[in-house]
Parts: sequence; structure tokens; C-alpha cells
Amino acid sequence: MNENLENLSSMLNNSSSVDTDKTPRILVVSVRGYRFQAANCCIYEFEDLLTDLESAQLHCPGDEFAFPFNSARKAYRIAKYAGLSDRSAAYFAPFPKDLVLDREYDLLFAVLDNPWQMHLLESIKGWRDKCRKTACFIGEMWMPDLSNWRLAKEPWDDFDHVFLGVIQCIDGLRKLVKPPLTYIPPAVNTLRFSPYPNPPQRSIDVSYVGRRSPLIHDALIARAAKDNFFYYYDTMKGKLEIGNHQEHRVLLADLFQRSRYNITNYAKFDETAETGGTQEIGYRFFEGAAAGTVLIGMPPAGDVFPRYFDWEEPIIKVDFRGTDVVSAIAELDTQPEKLERISKLNVANCLLKHDWAHRWRDMLSALDLEPSPAMIAREKYLTELAHSILAEL
Repeated sequence: MNENLENLSSMLNNSSSVDTDKTPRILVVSVRGYRFQAANCCIYEFEDLLTDLESAQLHCPGDEFAFPFNSARKAYRIAKYAGLSDRSAAYFAPFPKDLVLDREYDLLFAVLDNPWQMHLLESIKGWRDKCRKTACFIGEMWMPDLSNWRLAKEPWDDFDHVFLGVIQCIDGLRKLVKPPLTYIPPAVNTLRFSPYPNPPQRSIDVSYVGRRSPLIHDALIARAAKDNFFYYYDTMKGKLEIGNHQEHRVLLADLFQRSRYNITNYAKFDETAETGGTQEIGYRFFEGAAAGTVLIGMPPAGDVFPRYFDWEEPIIKVDFRGTDVVSAIAELDTQPEKLERISKLNVANCLLKHDWAHRWRDMLSALDLEPSPAMIAREKYLTELAHSILAEL
């Protein structure tokens, strides 16, 4: 990297050196206080970026299923189902007030992993009076949810804008709720996942973490048993909970930075009962591409994936119902220059398009707010780093 790029990188690594107003203008509500699933680490990474570069204040309510929050949640929903307004239902429900606001905020921003958690705002005393705007980002919901009559009874009207991390439910949800809805695709902390400016050796041949196809997994297991072929995969079973989400993200980034190939399929491809058969872009596409792996697998059908992965060969398509992944890798291994080009294009395009800073700017634009100077500086560095990688092609 040139000297200017190194200076900007150093400044971003020490966010306190960025000239920014430390008085929080944004209050972020997080479910990290009681949700420890590995999948949630993606959105906690987003929240960390907001606390670091927007000087946002983080509020983490306690377990919504523990007393007294659980009883308040039930009372709130009974009141809503009886036809009371959001404000009236909150008045009758004895929510514990974990936070009392004594100052004003430009924005209350709730980061939720599903649409059934919006009542968490009631753990904050005075949020309706102290927050000029309210918005939420809901990471996940599926088409079958739209047929649940209770969904429309959730406190959607508490928000000026709702951002949804899946696109297939947007049209159907617009028919049920009043606030404007915007699709926000997954993203990643690209500076954490990028192997640049000092790429490590890619000593792992293939990584396949998370949900997997048994056919592809068995084919790779057989390939690894034959000779010097390092196949990394999960060995745990059941619900995966994480003690430290930041350590988990660092480990995942280190793993992908050292992987030549990464097997990736559309979100919850093996849970059609839950998804209703709809296909969405999962976080793994963005993580693997940002780390410079060569993606192999099945992207979601439709025009959404090509819209966001609009560069040359972002993924080598292999059907998860087949076993041709081994032959696909063997053919790619004969083309080292092609592999290097794919890797660099993946990293550079993620730096340019798929950092959480890009998603945050889109959300703020919808709310008529501006990003902080620190967030703008991050975007500048992302662009310069990406161009330095593209210049090598």
C-alpha cells in the first residue's frame, strides 16, 4: 500500500483518532444480552461498527423469556390482540425499565433477528419522547410468517422505517403494516475479512461451515482421505452458541482468509418448511467473497444475487444435490491465474459494495440523516484499498 493508504488504515484501526462527536446521537437496541447463537454474530458485528464509528450508545435488554419480562411480554400481546394501540398496550404491560433516557437522540435503532422482538423498546423509559426518529433492522423472516395473523399485531407503528434483511417478504409485508419497508441485504466488516494488505498463505483447500449438503460433504471427505487435501468443516451438532461474538468473527475471518475455496448455498436451503421454499442471499456469500475465497455452490434463484454480485464469476455453480464439486475443484486447480483473479475481484468488490458502512449509509439516507465523519473516513479507505487491489489485475 502507498503511504496515504497506510496512514488512513492506522487511523481507522484507532477510531479514537478520528475527529467525531462522542455524544451519542444514536441509541442502538440489541438482542445480544440473551441471544448467543453463532448466526447472530453477523448483526452484532454491525452493532459494533456503529458503537465504534458512530459513537452510538448500546442498550442490551435482558432475556425476554425470563421473569418479569416474560410476563410483561405476554400481557402486552394479550392487550394488542384485544385491539389496544401500541402505546396503550405498553401502558398496561409491566415491562421492567432497564434504561431511563435523560437526553435526546436523533435515532433509536433496533437491530433484531426476527420480527417478534419489537416490544424490547418498552424496556427503555421515555424512548417515545426522547428519540426524534425510530427504525429497526430485522435480519430474518420467511414467507410462512406472513400467514400468521399475529404478525400484524406486533408494534410496527413504533417505527418510522423498517429495514428487512430478506427480500421475498417485502411485498407481502407492505400489505400488512404501515411503516415504509426497505430491503437491506447482508453485509460484512470487510476490513476484518479482507486478507489485504498482507494476505496470508491459503493453506486450507476447502472450507464448508454452517449448513451443508450431505452429498457434497461426503464427496469432500472422500477427496481429503485420498491425499494431501485439507478440508475444514464443522463437527458440532445442535444449537451452536458463542461466548464471545467478536472472537468468533475473528476466527471465521482467519479461517476464510486461509481457504482457497468456500462452499456456499442460499440461506437455509435445507429448511424449506421454515422458508416456504423461498431463496435468499445468506451471509456466507459476503464473508467468503470478502475474504477472497473462490465461492462454490448454489446462489439463490432470481435477479437479486446477480444484482449484488455483479462482477466476473463471483461463484462457481455446483448443485448441492450432486457430487460434482470435486471435479469442479480439480478443473479450477489447473487455472491458477483465474483463481487469483476471482479472489481479488471478490475482495475488491466487497470493499466497494458490501461493507456494513455501505448498508448504514443506505439506511441513514432513508431516514434523512448523515453518517459520521468516522464512517465517511472508513468508506474512503475501503474505496482506496479496493482500487489498490484492482490495480494489480
